[in-house]
Amino acid sequence: MSQRPTPPPADVIASDVARALAEDVGTGDVTAALLPDVPDIAYLLCKQEAVVAGQPWFDACHRALDPHVQIDWRVRDGDRVPAGTVLATLTGRTRTLVTAERSSLNFLQTLSGTATVTAAYVDVVRGTGCTILDTRKTLPGLRLAQKYAVRCGGGMNHRIGLYDTVMLKENHVRAAGSLTAAIRTARSAQPSLPLIVEVETLAQLDEALAEGCERILIDDFDADTRREAVRRVKAAPYSGRIPLEVSGGVDLSTLRAIAADGVDFVSIGGLTKHVHAIDLSMKLGPAP
Repeated sequence: MSQRPTPPPADVIASDVARALAEDVGTGDVTAALLPDVPDIAYLLCKQEAVVAGQPWFDACHRALDPHVQIDWRVRDGDRVPAGTVLATLTGRTRTLVTAERSSLNFLQTLSGTATVTAAYVDVVRGTGCTILDTRKTLPGLRLAQKYAVRCGGGMNHRIGLYDTVMLKENHVRAAGSLTAAIRTARSAQPSLPLIVEVETLAQLDEALAEGCERILIDDFDADTRREAVRRVKAAPYSGRIPLEVSGGVDLSTLRAIAADGVDFVSIGGLTKHVHAIDLSMKLGPAP
Protein backbone atom coordinates (compact mmCIF):
# COMPACT_ATOMS: atom_id res chain seq x y z
CA MET A 1 0.00 0.00 0.00
CA SER A 2 1.29 3.49 -0.86
CA GLN A 3 0.44 5.41 2.33
CA ARG A 4 0.92 3.60 5.61
CA PRO A 5 -1.70 4.16 8.31
CA THR A 6 -0.60 5.84 11.50
CA PRO A 7 -0.98 3.64 14.60
CA PRO A 8 -2.57 4.93 17.80
CA PRO A 9 -0.37 6.87 20.27
CA ALA A 10 2.34 4.87 22.02
CA ASP A 11 0.63 5.21 25.40
CA VAL A 12 -2.53 3.58 24.02
CA ILE A 13 -0.52 0.65 22.68
CA ALA A 14 1.40 0.35 25.96
CA SER A 15 -1.87 0.25 27.90
CA ASP A 16 -3.27 -2.49 25.63
CA VAL A 17 -0.10 -4.51 26.07
CA ALA A 18 0.05 -4.02 29.83
CA ARG A 19 -3.47 -5.44 30.20
CA ALA A 20 -2.65 -8.39 27.95
CA LEU A 21 0.56 -9.27 29.77
CA ALA A 22 -1.07 -8.87 33.19
CA GLU A 23 -3.80 -11.40 32.38
CA ASP A 24 -1.38 -13.85 30.76
CA VAL A 25 1.81 -13.61 32.80
CA GLY A 26 0.30 -12.65 36.15
CA THR A 27 2.87 -13.23 38.88
CA GLY A 28 5.29 -14.92 36.49
CA ASP A 29 5.68 -17.48 33.71
CA VAL A 30 6.30 -20.64 35.73
CA THR A 31 7.08 -22.70 32.63
CA ALA A 32 9.57 -20.26 31.12
CA ALA A 33 11.32 -20.15 34.48
CA LEU A 34 12.36 -23.80 33.90
CA LEU A 35 14.36 -22.83 30.79
CA PRO A 36 17.95 -21.61 30.67
CA ASP A 37 17.98 -17.81 30.45
CA VAL A 38 20.37 -17.53 27.51
CA PRO A 39 20.56 -15.54 24.26
CA ASP A 40 18.35 -17.05 21.57
CA ILE A 41 16.71 -16.39 18.23
CA ALA A 42 13.21 -16.96 16.86
CA TYR A 43 11.17 -16.34 13.75
CA LEU A 44 7.55 -15.37 13.11
CA LEU A 45 5.71 -17.42 10.49
CA CYS A 46 2.43 -16.56 8.73
CA LYS A 47 0.72 -19.80 7.73
CA GLN A 48 -1.95 -18.34 5.44
CA GLU A 49 -2.42 -15.54 2.94
CA ALA A 50 -3.05 -12.36 4.89
CA VAL A 51 -2.77 -8.61 5.22
CA VAL A 52 -0.43 -7.86 8.10
CA ALA A 53 -1.49 -5.54 10.93
CA GLY A 54 -0.43 -5.15 14.53
CA GLN A 55 3.34 -4.80 14.49
CA PRO A 56 3.43 -2.01 17.14
CA TRP A 57 1.56 -4.23 19.62
CA PHE A 58 3.73 -7.26 18.82
CA ASP A 59 6.88 -5.21 19.37
CA ALA A 60 5.56 -3.63 22.57
CA CYS A 61 4.78 -7.04 24.08
CA HIS A 62 8.34 -8.23 23.61
CA ARG A 63 9.99 -4.96 24.62
CA ALA A 64 7.91 -4.75 27.79
CA LEU A 65 9.67 -7.94 28.93
CA ASP A 66 13.05 -7.34 27.30
CA PRO A 67 13.91 -3.77 26.26
CA HIS A 68 16.97 -5.08 24.42
CA VAL A 69 15.16 -7.57 22.16
CA GLN A 70 15.92 -7.08 18.47
CA ILE A 71 12.99 -7.52 16.07
CA ASP A 72 13.74 -7.41 12.36
CA TRP A 73 10.59 -7.18 10.26
CA ARG A 74 10.65 -8.38 6.69
CA VAL A 75 7.23 -6.85 5.94
CA ARG A 76 5.26 -3.81 7.06
CA ASP A 77 1.73 -3.34 8.33
CA GLY A 78 -0.58 -3.19 5.34
CA ASP A 79 1.47 -5.63 3.25
CA ARG A 80 -0.24 -8.63 1.67
CA VAL A 81 1.74 -11.80 2.19
CA PRO A 82 1.32 -15.37 0.90
CA ALA A 83 1.11 -18.41 3.13
CA GLY A 84 4.48 -19.48 4.45
CA THR A 85 5.94 -16.00 4.73
CA VAL A 86 8.49 -15.36 7.49
CA LEU A 87 7.31 -12.00 8.80
CA ALA A 88 10.13 -11.25 11.24
CA THR A 89 13.11 -12.61 13.12
CA LEU A 90 13.81 -11.94 16.80
CA THR A 91 16.98 -11.94 18.86
CA GLY A 92 16.61 -11.92 22.62
CA ARG A 93 16.65 -14.30 25.59
CA THR A 94 14.87 -17.64 25.62
CA ARG A 95 12.67 -16.97 28.63
CA THR A 96 11.32 -13.60 27.55
CA LEU A 97 10.85 -14.70 23.95
CA VAL A 98 8.56 -17.56 24.97
CA THR A 99 6.78 -15.55 27.67
CA ALA A 100 5.85 -12.75 25.24
CA GLU A 101 4.95 -15.19 22.47
CA ARG A 102 1.22 -15.68 23.08
CA SER A 103 0.28 -12.11 23.92
CA SER A 104 2.21 -10.74 20.95
CA LEU A 105 0.66 -13.29 18.60
CA ASN A 106 -2.83 -12.59 19.96
CA PHE A 107 -2.54 -8.96 18.91
CA LEU A 108 -0.98 -9.71 15.54
CA GLN A 109 -3.35 -12.54 14.58
CA THR A 110 -6.46 -10.59 15.58
CA LEU A 111 -5.51 -7.32 13.93
CA SER A 112 -4.24 -9.08 10.80
CA GLY A 113 -7.58 -10.87 10.65
CA THR A 114 -9.40 -7.53 10.65
CA ALA A 115 -7.04 -6.11 8.02
CA THR A 116 -7.40 -9.18 5.82
CA VAL A 117 -11.19 -9.21 5.76
CA THR A 118 -11.25 -5.45 5.20
CA ALA A 119 -8.97 -5.85 2.19
CA ALA A 120 -11.36 -8.44 0.74
CA TYR A 121 -14.23 -5.93 0.90
CA VAL A 122 -12.06 -3.13 -0.47
CA ASP A 123 -11.09 -5.33 -3.43
CA VAL A 124 -14.76 -5.91 -4.31
CA VAL A 125 -15.61 -2.20 -4.58
CA ARG A 126 -12.41 -1.17 -6.33
CA GLY A 127 -13.13 1.16 -9.23
CA THR A 128 -16.66 2.09 -8.11
CA GLY A 129 -15.73 5.13 -6.03
CA CYS A 130 -17.29 3.53 -2.95
CA THR A 131 -15.41 3.50 0.37
CA ILE A 132 -15.54 0.72 2.96
CA LEU A 133 -16.14 1.87 6.55
CA ASP A 134 -16.00 0.11 9.89
CA THR A 135 -18.43 0.60 12.81
CA ARG A 136 -18.35 0.74 16.62
CA LYS A 137 -18.89 -3.04 16.80
CA THR A 138 -15.38 -3.63 18.10
CA LEU A 139 -13.80 -5.83 20.75
CA PRO A 140 -14.11 -4.00 24.10
CA GLY A 141 -10.89 -2.17 24.91
CA LEU A 142 -9.37 -2.69 21.46
CA ARG A 143 -11.29 -0.16 19.38
CA LEU A 144 -8.34 1.98 18.32
CA ALA A 145 -6.30 -1.13 17.55
CA GLN A 146 -9.02 -2.62 15.35
CA LYS A 147 -9.73 0.66 13.62
CA TYR A 148 -6.03 0.89 12.83
CA ALA A 149 -6.23 -2.62 11.35
CA VAL A 150 -9.15 -1.52 9.15
CA ARG A 151 -6.95 1.24 7.76
CA CYS A 152 -4.18 -1.30 7.15
CA GLY A 153 -6.67 -3.24 5.04
CA GLY A 154 -7.51 -0.20 2.93
CA GLY A 155 -10.77 0.78 4.65
CA MET A 156 -11.65 4.01 6.43
CA ASN A 157 -12.88 4.64 9.93
CA HIS A 158 -16.41 5.66 10.83
CA ARG A 159 -16.72 7.71 14.01
CA ILE A 160 -14.39 6.56 16.77
CA GLY A 161 -16.96 6.76 19.55
CA LEU A 162 -20.03 8.53 20.82
CA TYR A 163 -18.12 11.77 21.37
CA ASP A 164 -16.71 12.78 17.97
CA THR A 165 -19.77 12.66 15.68
CA VAL A 166 -23.49 13.13 16.20
CA MET A 167 -25.28 10.16 14.65
CA LEU A 168 -29.07 10.12 14.76
CA LYS A 169 -30.55 6.64 14.64
CA GLU A 170 -34.03 5.19 15.08
CA ASN A 171 -34.15 5.47 18.87
CA HIS A 172 -32.92 9.08 18.84
CA VAL A 173 -35.56 10.04 16.28
CA ARG A 174 -38.30 8.34 18.26
CA ALA A 175 -37.26 10.09 21.46
CA ALA A 176 -37.10 13.48 19.72
CA GLY A 177 -40.53 13.09 18.12
CA SER A 178 -39.45 13.35 14.49
CA LEU A 179 -36.38 13.27 12.30
CA THR A 180 -36.59 17.00 11.64
CA ALA A 181 -36.79 17.77 15.35
CA ALA A 182 -33.82 15.50 16.05
CA ILE A 183 -31.69 17.16 13.36
CA ARG A 184 -32.52 20.68 14.54
CA THR A 185 -31.75 19.79 18.16
CA ALA A 186 -28.43 18.24 17.14
CA ARG A 187 -27.43 21.26 15.06
CA SER A 188 -28.27 23.60 17.92
CA ALA A 189 -26.53 21.58 20.63
CA GLN A 190 -23.43 20.43 18.69
CA PRO A 191 -22.90 22.81 15.77
CA SER A 192 -19.19 22.01 15.42
CA LEU A 193 -19.54 18.22 15.15
CA PRO A 194 -20.31 16.23 11.99
CA LEU A 195 -23.91 15.04 11.77
CA ILE A 196 -24.85 11.66 10.29
CA VAL A 197 -28.52 10.82 9.92
CA GLU A 198 -29.94 7.32 9.55
CA VAL A 199 -33.17 7.10 7.55
CA GLU A 200 -35.57 4.19 7.25
CA THR A 201 -37.86 5.48 4.48
CA LEU A 202 -37.68 7.69 1.41
CA ALA A 203 -39.84 10.23 3.23
CA GLN A 204 -37.20 10.46 5.97
CA LEU A 205 -34.54 10.75 3.28
CA ASP A 206 -36.33 13.82 1.91
CA GLU A 207 -36.47 15.27 5.44
CA ALA A 208 -32.74 14.77 5.90
CA LEU A 209 -31.99 16.33 2.52
CA ALA A 210 -34.15 19.33 3.33
CA GLU A 211 -32.60 19.87 6.78
CA GLY A 212 -29.01 19.09 5.80
CA CYS A 213 -26.30 16.93 7.36
CA GLU A 214 -22.83 15.62 6.57
CA ARG A 215 -23.94 12.11 5.57
CA ILE A 216 -27.15 10.10 5.22
CA LEU A 217 -27.20 6.44 6.20
CA ILE A 218 -29.79 4.29 4.47
CA ASP A 219 -30.30 1.18 6.55
CA ASP A 220 -31.68 -2.08 5.10
CA PHE A 221 -33.14 -0.52 1.92
CA ASP A 222 -33.98 -3.02 -0.81
CA ALA A 223 -32.30 -2.57 -4.19
CA ASP A 224 -35.07 -0.52 -5.84
CA THR A 225 -35.46 1.79 -2.85
CA ARG A 226 -31.70 2.20 -2.61
CA ARG A 227 -31.47 3.24 -6.26
CA GLU A 228 -34.27 5.72 -5.77
CA ALA A 229 -32.42 7.13 -2.77
CA VAL A 230 -29.31 7.61 -4.91
CA ARG A 231 -31.41 9.32 -7.59
CA ARG A 232 -32.96 11.72 -5.09
CA VAL A 233 -29.65 12.63 -3.52
CA LYS A 234 -28.13 13.36 -6.90
CA ALA A 235 -31.12 15.39 -8.09
CA ALA A 236 -31.11 19.20 -7.88
CA PRO A 237 -30.85 21.09 -5.60
CA TYR A 238 -28.94 18.50 -3.57
CA SER A 239 -26.42 17.43 -6.20
CA GLY A 240 -23.05 16.54 -4.71
CA ARG A 241 -23.95 17.86 -1.29
CA ILE A 242 -24.68 14.91 0.99
CA PRO A 243 -22.94 11.52 0.63
CA LEU A 244 -24.92 8.32 1.03
CA GLU A 245 -23.88 5.44 3.25
CA VAL A 246 -25.36 1.93 3.16
CA SER A 247 -25.50 -0.36 6.18
CA GLY A 248 -27.22 -3.68 6.84
CA GLY A 249 -27.58 -6.77 4.67
CA VAL A 250 -24.12 -6.41 3.14
CA ASP A 251 -21.73 -9.27 2.46
CA LEU A 252 -19.13 -10.02 -0.19
CA SER A 253 -21.76 -11.45 -2.54
CA THR A 254 -24.00 -8.37 -2.46
CA LEU A 255 -21.42 -5.62 -2.05
CA ARG A 256 -20.46 -4.98 -5.68
CA ALA A 257 -24.05 -4.38 -6.77
CA ILE A 258 -24.62 -2.00 -3.87
CA ALA A 259 -21.49 -0.02 -4.69
CA ALA A 260 -22.37 0.05 -8.39
CA ASP A 261 -25.67 1.78 -7.57
CA GLY A 262 -23.66 4.91 -6.76
CA VAL A 263 -23.52 5.03 -2.97
CA ASP A 264 -20.49 6.69 -1.45
CA PHE A 265 -19.87 4.49 1.60
CA VAL A 266 -20.71 1.02 2.88
CA SER A 267 -20.26 0.37 6.60
CA ILE A 268 -19.73 -3.22 7.71
CA GLY A 269 -19.80 -4.28 11.35
CA GLY A 270 -18.34 -7.68 10.50
CA LEU A 271 -14.91 -6.18 9.80
CA THR A 272 -14.31 -5.90 13.53
CA LYS A 273 -17.14 -7.95 15.04
CA HIS A 274 -16.69 -11.29 13.26
CA VAL A 275 -13.00 -11.75 14.00
CA HIS A 276 -11.27 -14.66 12.29
CA ALA A 277 -7.68 -14.69 13.48
CA ILE A 278 -4.84 -15.28 11.04
CA ASP A 279 -2.81 -18.46 11.64
CA LEU A 280 0.60 -17.39 12.93
CA SER A 281 3.34 -19.07 14.93
CA MET A 282 6.60 -18.04 16.53
CA LYS A 283 9.34 -20.67 16.66
CA LEU A 284 12.69 -20.67 18.41
CA GLY A 285 15.60 -21.20 16.09
CA PRO A 286 16.79 -19.74 12.78
CA ALA A 287 14.29 -18.92 10.06
CA PRO A 288 14.06 -21.47 7.24
